[in-house]
Amino acid sequence: MKIVFMGTPEFAVYALRALLDAGQDVVCVLTQPDKPKGRGYVMTPSDVKAFALEKGLRVETPATLRTEEAKAFLKSFDADLFVVAAYGKILPKAILDIPPMGCVNVHASLLPAWRGAAPIQRALMNGDRVGGVTMMYMDEGMDTGDIILQKQTDIPETMNAGEFHDALAELGAEALREFLRLAETGEIPRKKQGDTFTLAAKITAEDQFVSFAETAEQTHNRIRGLSPAPSAYAMLNGKRVKLYASLIGKGNGEPGTVLSMGKNGIEVACAQGSVFLTSLQPEGKGRMDGASFANGLRGRDGLKFNG
Repeated sequence: MKIVFMGTPEFAVYALRALLDAGQDVVCVLTQPDKPKGRGYVMTPSDVKAFALEKGLRVETPATLRTEEAKAFLKSFDADLFVVAAYGKILPKAILDIPPMGCVNVHASLLPAWRGAAPIQRALMNGDRVGGVTMMYMDEGMDTGDIILQKQTDIPETMNAGEFHDALAELGAEALREFLRLAETGEIPRKKQGDTFTLAAKITAEDQFVSFAETAEQTHNRIRGLSPAPSAYAMLNGKRVKLYASLIGKGNGEPGTVLSMGKNGIEVACAQGSVFLTSLQPEGKGRMDGASFANGLRGRDGLKFNG
């Protein structure tokens, strides 16, 4: 098949690689424009652009698809199918109507659960124990199209967002390969989504702040759900401390109070129970384990996060 692929982050690279490995004719790759990154604000291509150029594919980075020029450009490829994975834009109807086989999307949740921008983080922050990916036909809504197939996986209680991302990216590639096999037969199933759904809203700075006013389980899920990026954080002695990993404890106290410090890390009281902070990054320093962080706080009594 002749395919136009649209995607931006590393998650989408897995899907693009699956298309190439399956021998599909990827005639063009669309991705988000280069963005400034790092302290020097160096213009950096997306993961998909870097991979596609390495493979010798044509890459375009349109700022919008809501123009007649964009429509004419995409029609010129005479593609059979558009495949989308974490592209970062909602496709207008004029674009959705171009390919005869439609537009399909690899989405990182078991729809209709977690429609939206941050399905991976929101699933972990919610404490979900099962997740997965959905192959779906795209329509004008946000992740509202008919479901083609789904694949699911268990979510261990210690898994963080980075690990879950990698697991779902692999699962997404597997789902796409299965879709291609179905497409060859001409028998592609489709099932409408129900009216009930959960929204995976974009992560905000407020989401990143750990107040310790939630239960230990909720605090633990917030930390792992945002690790390694954009990362959760709390304040200690007026400085920001990034929180990357934790374990659930059984201590009690005023939320934010440091209950103990030792080889298991920094134990901090929550609204119910406690968490051991096992991987942290103090402001202006490198990432370290909880025991090392605790050693730097020896002799300080009455410590309290966000106090």
